[in-house]
Amino acid sequence: MSAIIQSSDDAIISKDLNGTVLSWNPAATRIFGFTEAEMVGQSIRKLIPDDRQSEEDDIIARVVRGERVKSFDTLRCRKDGTQIPVSITVSPVYDKAGTIVGASKIARDITARVEGQRAQQESEARFRMLADNITHLAWVAEASGSIGWYNKRWYDYTGVAEGATDGWGWDKVHHPDHVDRVRDHFANSMAAGKEWEDTFPLRAHDGTYRWFLSRALPIRNSDGQILYWFGTNTDVTEMLEKEEQIRVLLMEVNHRSKNLLAVVQALARRSGGNDPEFLQRFESRLSSLAANQDLLVRRGWSTIDMGELANAQMAILAPESRAQVQVMGNQMMLSPRTAEIIGMALHELATNALKYGALSIPSGKVSLSWEERDERFCIDWRESGGPTPREPERHGFGTTLIRHIPARSLHADVTLDYAPTGVHWMLCCSIETARKLAS
Repeated sequence: MSAIIQSSDDAIISKDLNGTVLSWNPAATRIFGFTEAEMVGQSIRKLIPDDRQSEEDDIIARVVRGERVKSFDTLRCRKDGTQIPVSITVSPVYDKAGTIVGASKIARDITARVEGQRAQQESEARFRMLADNITHLAWVAEASGSIGWYNKRWYDYTGVAEGATDGWGWDKVHHPDHVDRVRDHFANSMAAGKEWEDTFPLRAHDGTYRWFLSRALPIRNSDGQILYWFGTNTDVTEMLEKEEQIRVLLMEVNHRSKNLLAVVQALARRSGGNDPEFLQRFESRLSSLAANQDLLVRRGWSTIDMGELANAQMAILAPESRAQVQVMGNQMMLSPRTAEIIGMALHELATNALKYGALSIPSGKVSLSWEERDERFCIDWRESGGPTPREPERHGFGTTLIRHIPARSLHADVTLDYAPTGVHWMLCCSIETARKLAS
């Protein structure tokens, strides 16, 4: 028994009913700083802070009644005056006659536990401070998708009682026209373990609806297993309204621009005299500009995919001629100005091929392809199976559209070869220029 007491990591102290220390083990010295000689014969109250002296009165009274004082957390003083958190258990000690003559106390230093709890509380407080004050509605769901926590912003916005939308109860504040779609998408994303994103209206506390962009990311453990989902809802109502205003404005600008092109077309007809070929060529080029503009408006005057641009310009061809053109290439986003320049060049090439080249006969073929090659963007137009091409004796505005404007505006290397097998046109410029050229 002595060996157990001496080797224990907990302070084991015995005292009489007056609180005088009778025994003091080495762990008590490590925890409180007092040696056995300094404490045996001294009152145990020496360890108790002034504001906690009543604890000893209660302990002695309960021991006298034969009660065991179950473990409780409190503070005790070290020799240097500092206070440390301890967990204390006290039991009565009986003599051979069964009379209570004292008490044994076990004290455990719980500093690490208390500091851990304090750190956890501070962490939770910081999280709540952050979560409740961000502009987003935020929530945390179980791995299954069942939501168990919302931040204050959610309750402030929706006006629902706390806990009313836990689990899958969030459908209460969703617009009925969207809730089925949203629920299915959400459940499928949770089941697949994929990031979730959606846009839908949520009902506010006053009954109105606002649009939210919502996202959820999986929180995984070290083994990759999903533990939770962290989600946010961001109010994008004003952004969507502004986007709609911009779309309407672009449509109006597009409409007016087309009206202006129609005026220019009418003026050309009146001024073109008896040159129907000039009029046809001029109107065709105006149509190419209009096709580019339609594409830019649909894209919000942002970047345009090369594939979309190619298909828009090949739309001038009749179905049987369009079937003779093979279009190949990966996605490549072009700036609006780059798209205009390349679009006009492709239109001119297609027109020439239709009149004089591979598309002028049913057996002719055109291969239009593009690729990224060593930080450069290259487009290749290659005709085959058509009449033997002849380089024109005089180079007009068409050559300028195909060769000179792209070379000058895109700082591109442009080749136009009237080879016996068919016309071959190639343009190469830097990828950065193609993507970032100012419009």
